[in-house]
Amino acid sequence: MNRQRRDVLKFGALLAGAPLLSKVTATNLLADELNPALVKNGTVNTAAHWGMLKVDVKDGVIVGSGPVQKTSEIPNSLQNFTADMVYKSRIKYPMVRKSYLMDPNNPKPELRGKDEWVRVRYEDAIKLVARELKKTRKEKGNQAVFAGSYGWKSSGNVHNSRILLHRFMNLSGGFVGHLGDYSTGASQVIMPHVVGSIEVYEQQTSWPLILEHSKVVVIWGANPISTLRIAWTSTDEQGFKYFEELKKSGKKVIIIDPIKSETAQYFDKAQWVTPLPNTDTAMMLGMMHYLYTSDKYDKEFISTYTVGFDKFLPYLLGKTDGVAKDLEWASKICGLKASLIKELADTFMDNRTMLMSGWGMQRAHYGEQPHWAMVTLAAMLGQIGLPGGGFGLSYHYSNGGAPTCKGGVLSGMNSASVGNFNEAGEFIGSVTGSFDENGKFIGKTTSSGGTGQSWLSKATEYVFPLARIAEALLNPGKTIDHNGKKITYPDIDFIYWVGGNPFCHHQDTNTLVKAWQKPRTIVVNEPYWTPTAKMADIVFPATTQYERNDITMTGDYSNMNIVPMKQVVEKFGEARDDYQIFTDLCKAYAKNLVVAYTDNGKDEFDWIKEYYNGAYAQVKANPDLVTDMKEFNEFWNENKAVTFASTPESDQWVRFGEFREDPILNALGTPSGLIEIYSETIEKMGYDDCKAHPMWFEPIEWLGMQNKPAQFHMISAHPADRLHSQLSNTSIRDNYAVANREPIWIHEKDAKSLGVKNGDLVRVFNARGEALAGAVVTKNIMPGVVRLCEGAWYDPDMNGLCKNGSANMLTIDMPTSKLANGNISHTALVNIEKFKGEAPKLTAFSDPKFAM
Repeated sequence: MNRQRRDVLKFGALLAGAPLLSKVTATNLLADELNPALVKNGTVNTAAHWGMLKVDVKDGVIVGSGPVQKTSEIPNSLQNFTADMVYKSRIKYPMVRKSYLMDPNNPKPELRGKDEWVRVRYEDAIKLVARELKKTRKEKGNQAVFAGSYGWKSSGNVHNSRILLHRFMNLSGGFVGHLGDYSTGASQVIMPHVVGSIEVYEQQTSWPLILEHSKVVVIWGANPISTLRIAWTSTDEQGFKYFEELKKSGKKVIIIDPIKSETAQYFDKAQWVTPLPNTDTAMMLGMMHYLYTSDKYDKEFISTYTVGFDKFLPYLLGKTDGVAKDLEWASKICGLKASLIKELADTFMDNRTMLMSGWGMQRAHYGEQPHWAMVTLAAMLGQIGLPGGGFGLSYHYSNGGAPTCKGGVLSGMNSASVGNFNEAGEFIGSVTGSFDENGKFIGKTTSSGGTGQSWLSKATEYVFPLARIAEALLNPGKTIDHNGKKITYPDIDFIYWVGGNPFCHHQDTNTLVKAWQKPRTIVVNEPYWTPTAKMADIVFPATTQYERNDITMTGDYSNMNIVPMKQVVEKFGEARDDYQIFTDLCKAYAKNLVVAYTDNGKDEFDWIKEYYNGAYAQVKANPDLVTDMKEFNEFWNENKAVTFASTPESDQWVRFGEFREDPILNALGTPSGLIEIYSETIEKMGYDDCKAHPMWFEPIEWLGMQNKPAQFHMISAHPADRLHSQLSNTSIRDNYAVANREPIWIHEKDAKSLGVKNGDLVRVFNARGEALAGAVVTKNIMPGVVRLCEGAWYDPDMNGLCKNGSANMLTIDMPTSKLANGNISHTALVNIEKFKGEAPKLTAFSDPKFAM
């Protein structure tokens, strides 16, 4: 990239001036003491989403990596590719899209993804972003600035790119945020109405109790052997150990999934049940009808711990619509024999049964219904709150059910409060209060620091559901229903994105491409030339977590370890930490703003030590706690994790156990304090697509419809060898790519009818888009269903065909319902044909075009 810049760089002269570089990283005495010369030859311990790692370094270069310790015989392939995470597909320098650099007021957004890129000085890029952000706020207000940043940002409590961005945006004026996420968009909204908590991210009944008391374990629409390779912080890998023990226990395991997933293959003795995709609610309703009409359900539990069952019954029995939801009705919808549905219901009822549900079933049209139905079914079984019984929505995520350990808990960077400025634009203080991670103000405001203008405005009230971002960009001013409220889309003209990759997350990529052409400015901090980075205007090369110091915990539920995340190698190219970038943006944006942002000049080690010492104080305040936790300097220099132990109480903890013991003293967070099978709150909303009780709604696309727009139901499951789109650019791809593309599973009968053989390149298409994939012909999927995992990097040719097999070329961009507005990525029909002609060259992992 050491090419000469031509006349377009004359724009840089307008930005020239005193250097803006803040030296907030590793500059004080503490940093010098704790961060001497990096290890040139040896092993450094650190952590990532995929666990605690030991990273091998030779001559200052990463040459290998693996787990610090093994907890089970189940391998975690994600741990072995750290070198590629540092050296492949990297952005080396600050870059600006050519048309934007020439004229930010007329940046030709239609050229995003096609334009050439120009290397600029870091200082100039900082000044450009600060100036254009000010311009946007002055001309269109804070409601024109979106800082979404949803994604699996790097592990670490200091260098949390999402929070660092929100901290900057809040202090400098405010921003538009988002509600919810792609993972659990429907369930996290419906569950508070049903059981009074978000549930999908809650601790589960302790695994030791599952192993002791459960007679039957049902893994319903989940693939934990794949998804437990990661955690939001860093995985403690306890889930693998417990699923390994479950397999050895000989307990009955039932897998309900259209796909014989990695988990179903691991539990090779399990019963594999294959309903048609998106029909889980109908299947559960059939079970409930049978249990009620055969008088096998738990009447005492229903009467004591639930409300609204009597109002739900007329629908279940067909008195409201003339259609009884019996076994035969369910059988016709979900494609299973009525006798099998009855057998499953009897098995659940006659044994202590734990229903372990995944999140895939709620990422579908009317996705609010299946988990509501599952809670209702579990209530009829009467085992909620019993050891080893009931339901759980998080056993497949971040090792839910691993007992919570007693010890110190790390705090982390916060998103600060809205800034306060005087008439000269100088930062003079802040407004007290707090914000959630979506940028929504949740505290009260009190002016401080003078009488200047407070930037707490309606900007902080602008939020919309994350999965509606393309619709929001395309329809400013449109009002939608959401969970009993009205939300109006703002007119977004400036996007700042960090820690995520929406061109791999968001459904219906072709619509997103059109939406992405609406804003004037898009800024991205990113280590790699991802599809999202290639679709930006200004790109800052960010460090990976292996090029900076940080600290984290393992186990989102267990809090088992505090792990030092030592810098392993030098920063790549001109990459800078997000903390450095936003610190320098503060300096460019307003006088004194940097003081508030850095809390009077703190560097990464100041924050790391503060968070560790906070946890250390918690431990020292408990004299009965047995731990090897040392003072900070010794902990850091030793480069070993602090480990905490579970307690007898946490080993024996039962989800809803206290509620079952006394539903009055331990009432749920619902209006009634009970499990709400019928919700009067939702009834008052009057939505036609989410009624007051769980129901079967026919999806917009599914295999049971009369006039199918395409032949096969596509499941865009979580990949086994990636974290969504992370690691897609590494050599782990060699383990799974077929015909150098994303693999698509096709049942052998379907493949035969299509004339497709194993390893063939196929075109997957529907009215929304098309993608190339490599055929895997298998028995491990039911006929009529195909699996194309999400997360492949979007790589369009000139006609919009994704050459790399991105599933979101084919998914539907519409909400689950008016209640939650979640995404429906698992509701999509596709066609498949063998690809003819010369295979196009893959460019997903290549650098974009640079101006000479």
